[in-house]
Formats: sequence, structure tokens, C-alpha cells
Amino acid sequence: MVPVPHIAVDRSRSIDRPYLEERPRETAMKLALIGFGQAGGKVVDQFLAYDDEIDGGFVESGLAVNTATTDLQGLEHVADENRVCIGQARVNGHGVGADNELGAEVAEADIDEIQHAIDRIPTHEVDAFLVVAGMGGGTGSGGAPVLAKHLKRIYTQPVYGLGILPATDEGGIYTLNAARSFRTFVREVDNLLVFDNDVWRSAGESVEGGYDRINREIVERFGLLFAAGEVGHGDHVAESVVDSSEIINTLSGGGISTIGYATETVETDDGGLFSSFTGSDDDFDDGSATNRLTSLVRKATLGRLTLSCDVSSADRGLVVATGPPRKLNRKGVERGRQWLEDETGSMEIRGGDYPITGGDEVGAIVLLSGVTDIPRIDQLQQVGTEAKETTEEVRASAEDEFASLVDTGGELDALF
Repeated sequence: MVPVPHIAVDRSRSIDRPYLEERPRETAMKLALIGFGQAGGKVVDQFLAYDDEIDGGFVESGLAVNTATTDLQGLEHVADENRVCIGQARVNGHGVGADNELGAEVAEADIDEIQHAIDRIPTHEVDAFLVVAGMGGGTGSGGAPVLAKHLKRIYTQPVYGLGILPATDEGGIYTLNAARSFRTFVREVDNLLVFDNDVWRSAGESVEGGYDRINREIVERFGLLFAAGEVGHGDHVAESVVDSSEIINTLSGGGISTIGYATETVETDDGGLFSSFTGSDDDFDDGSATNRLTSLVRKATLGRLTLSCDVSSADRGLVVATGPPRKLNRKGVERGRQWLEDETGSMEIRGGDYPITGGDEVGAIVLLSGVTDIPRIDQLQQVGTEAKETTEEVRASAEDEFASLVDTGGELDALF
């Protein structure tokens, strides 16, 4: 497997920037979500619903930017004033037709209009920006990197991307768009979180039903990660806090990130037969809880990641245990973290917990950051290279034919 070629990443934007020192947080990570294009807008719409559903508190504000008015009108949770239609002078609200070069041009031309909507966000309350886009469409793949570059120039907060790769059966133009824009998006954000539709589409599933389920998978995995900074949930306090600085530290090296998630249903007893997180009750099976969490960390890492990769290529990682407080176990989190250290060979593996009351599932979230050995990206880059070579051949052939026609025209003129 050929490792992902070196992509220039701005590593100067590390977590030691002043705003973190001034604003130590003890709550969930606060994000300004900006969905760019059809897929990006739908995912942000789902993020808003999910944040309310779990009372996560990780969404400070949600915006949707698009060149197609019908896509914006179909959103249910993004406020009307936070829906921005760009490119009216160029495409009159009808979209860019999967032309990501046009998408980038429109975004650059109307960046002030987007900024006007962002100005309504209380950015002093925001820990980071998350620009969400489908990498196959024209508006998202073209415009998202333009917006990310703009945000990095103006704000001190990290600017992350959430890029959604198209399935290979969606069509060649979408794969080509992803191949063209992926490298640019990685370069313009502080870290690119990736979700690969190709891995998550089910055989025989309808397109609409498939995307609804996939969007749910996206927001559940990434939403739980960002919500995990909550120190207290109800009357329960996390023993080992995963706050916003831990997430930012894990993402600080730049590059590409992927997330794994695994759960197991457990019996709960709200009557208190089980101990608290400290494990002081004799009825609490500390060994069983330790083994369960360790196993879940392994399943989350070696199972279906949002982007398949060689785990050993990760630079940094974060392990988060979720579930009923009485079913969480600090020793299990630590053993899972140590196991991930061994798998990645990295000493930068962090761990903690996110107690959630009222549920019957214990889970493990694993964030792998700075991954490089990624077969899917190798494939995209190959597509991009071949497309570039084909384009150059077609252009050269067209120029030769034109020159030949000109020469023939000159010969005909000489005959008469």
C-alpha cells in the first residue's frame, strides 16, 4: 500500500493559541457548524436535531450555504436567517451542476455574503468551526475549501472540515470532484474528518433511505465525540474529563482523521445495585466492566471506521467511553488507551469518559488523527492523476486538430 503523499499542512495553528488559555472550558465543545452544498446542509440539519435529542450542547450555531434554493428550502432545523443562497448572479438559485470549479468561483465572489451570516454567530463562545461538505458535488467540494481558507484568515479558533466521500457507484463526475478537491480541503483546514459513503452504503438500499441512514451515522459518531466534553450530565460527573482542549490537542497536528464507534447493550438498574464510576459497590463487577470497555475499544478501532485506514499510521488518538455511569470503568478506559498506544505506536493517545444517563448501551468512541495509509485516498489520487493526464491528452489532440485545420485552410486558399 502506497502511503498518502505529503500534503502541506499549516501546523502553526496549534492548540497553544491564546483563546484556549483565556477560556478554559468545563462543558461540551462548542462548534459553529457550516454546511456547504446539499450534503453539507443536510448533515448540519441533522446535527442540530441530534444535539437537541441528546442534550449535547455542542452546537453553538448552524448555517447552511448553497447555490440551489430548493436544497435550502428542504432543511428542517436550520433557521431561515441562517440559510445563505450564493451565486444568484451566476446560476440564479439553480445550483452549479456538479461543476466544482464554478462552485469555488461562486464562493469566492460571494464570500462577504457568507461572512455576513457568520457575523451573527457569537464567535467568542465558539471553540472551533466545522465546515461540512459532500466532496462529490459542485457547490460543496468547490466552495468548502474557499470558506475554510477565509475563516482561518479571520479567526483564531481552529477550522475543521468534515468531508463526505461519494460512493463509487454515484457516478464518475462525483468521484472526479472528490479527487480534485480533497487535497485542497486538507490543506485549507486544521484537520479534515472524513466519512466514506462507499463503506456505509448497504446493498439494495434506496438512495434516499441510504443517505438518511448514513447522515444519522455521521452525526451520531461525530456528535458524541464533540458532546463528550460535558463534565456533568444530570447528577453525574465524568471521572476522567474529555474536554474541548483534549479534542483540539488530538486534532492539532493536522492531516486526516477517522472515527470508530462500538456499542454493547447492558442491563441497567436505576435502583442503585451497581456502584458509581469508582466501583465501590460489591455488586459491581469491576473485572467485567474493564473487559467490556477494552473489547469495545478494539471493536471501534478494528471495525468499521468512518474512513478505513491502517491504524498503525495514526499520529494521535483519543478514546472516549460512553454510557450509564454505573457501567463505566476507569481501568477499562485506561487499558483500552494502552492497547491503542500499542496498535498505533504513538504516545499521544488520550482517554476519558462521557457518562450518559437514561440509556442501556455502553460504547467506545475512537478518534484516530493524522492517518496516512488510506487505500480509498490512494484510489482517489489515482483517479485525479488519470483525469489530469486524459485532459491534457484531449487538449493536445484538440490543438493538433485545430492546427491541422488551419494548415488545410491555407492550402485551399492557395489553390484558388
